[in-house]
Amino acid sequence: MGEGLLGAFESPIFQSITSHIDRRRRLYLGVFTIGFVAGYPIGGEVIEWLLESEGYVPDGVEVIILQPLEVILLQLRIAAQIAFGMMVATAVLDLAWFGRSALPDSTNRVSPGVGTSRAVMALAMMLALGGLGLAYAHNVLIPFLLEYLAEDSSDSGLLNTWQLQSWVGFVTGLYFSSIIVFQVPIVTILLLRSGAISRSSIVENRGLIWFAALFIGALISPPDPISLFLVGGPLLALLELTIFYDIMVQK
Repeated sequence: MGEGLLGAFESPIFQSITSHIDRRRRLYLGVFTIGFVAGYPIGGEVIEWLLESEGYVPDGVEVIILQPLEVILLQLRIAAQIAFGMMVATAVLDLAWFGRSALPDSTNRVSPGVGTSRAVMALAMMLALGGLGLAYAHNVLIPFLLEYLAEDSSDSGLLNTWQLQSWVGFVTGLYFSSIIVFQVPIVTILLLRSGAISRSSIVENRGLIWFAALFIGALISPPDPISLFLVGGPLLALLELTIFYDIMVQK
């Protein structure tokens, strides 16, 4: 177990990173709070934008509100997603900036570029990968799944009536999931460079990672093979590309 991916959680380097994150928990909680407060009014704008935009409600589908609190609950949900995303971004930037000091000297393998330039590079990568995630969700994932659900209801002879909370929550959840999934390269590279995990441990546990990716896809998409691939596929592809990049850089 010590050589596998699960064993990495017991390594001194990973424990040091965990301790560093624990020491900075007030910063992360503060960022989450700010993101939640700022995200609440943004959630209202997002709901209004989805209702007014074309392509999010397939032909023949009617969106209804079953209870007055739906809009408020949706705003809270979107605010929590924004806050969580900001907290994750802060944690990644924090580790990129202070990662060298977070590790024990005896096992420190982080390159000398840690600091401002490394944090700026990490931020640029997160923004670029997040943009790719948004584009993928907007142009591929969401149109396909919404059309799939609408056609499935029609073929079953059911009325295409979608609850506002379920519909908006589904769409925003796909956007949010895509942004997070597309951060796999930057997180993996940071962990590899710090020595918290090794490339060999990822390769040895590739089957477990594939199963986890498909399981995540099953949770947020219809249970057919195409939908599972559209949700879990990018995670697997990005992970494989990251491993290939690490191999090329280390040569």
